[in-house]
Amino acid sequence: MTRYGMAIDMTRCYGCQTCAAACKVANNLPKDLVYNRVLTIGGTSNDCAAGPYPDCTLDFLPMQCQHCDNPSCLNVCPTGATQKREDGIVWVDNELCIGCESCIKACPYEGVRTLIANEPEYYLDVVVGEFDAPTHKAGTVEKCTFCHNLIDRGEVPACMQLCPARARYWGDLDDPESDMSKYLATREAVVLQEEDGTGPKVSYIR
Repeated sequence: MTRYGMAIDMTRCYGCQTCAAACKVANNLPKDLVYNRVLTIGGTSNDCAAGPYPDCTLDFLPMQCQHCDNPSCLNVCPTGATQKREDGIVWVDNELCIGCESCIKACPYEGVRTLIANEPEYYLDVVVGEFDAPTHKAGTVEKCTFCHNLIDRGEVPACMQLCPARARYWGDLDDPESDMSKYLATREAVVLQEEDGTGPKVSYIR
């Protein structure tokens, strides 16, 4: 059985936001919706260094849904809108979602789920992105899907396709021959908030 996951090498990421832009275009995301953000660690704002000169640092943390093995969002959803596929990808069926925000409150990873409160507005008058990009509806919650529409046709998530630093790795965690498994075998990786017991499948190399 396939169990997909992603590894992000923070030593290679330099905060260019290309992954966030690629995600936004590929998924035809409305103005106020992002699935994938690149946070600046310790600074007071994006691209702001942390600490006093000359000992300041500038490090970045790409953040998205962690597609947990034991997702806390799943059990609290009253309608079954939040679902987990056999390959481990967690997604939201917006035909079932009622926008109650229970999943947002249950998720320990701040900002990875977003309620579309009002009718979506777009920067362009034309639809962009993949032909099978997700639809967006007012009154529903959305999040990173690991681009399961791309995965299902043998491609990789959009955030990986244009990363100039090649900071992201993708594959089957249970297949020792996958790019993901081979990469993790040679690195010391951590997951975010492991103590919460959600079993996130996004690993970070620091």
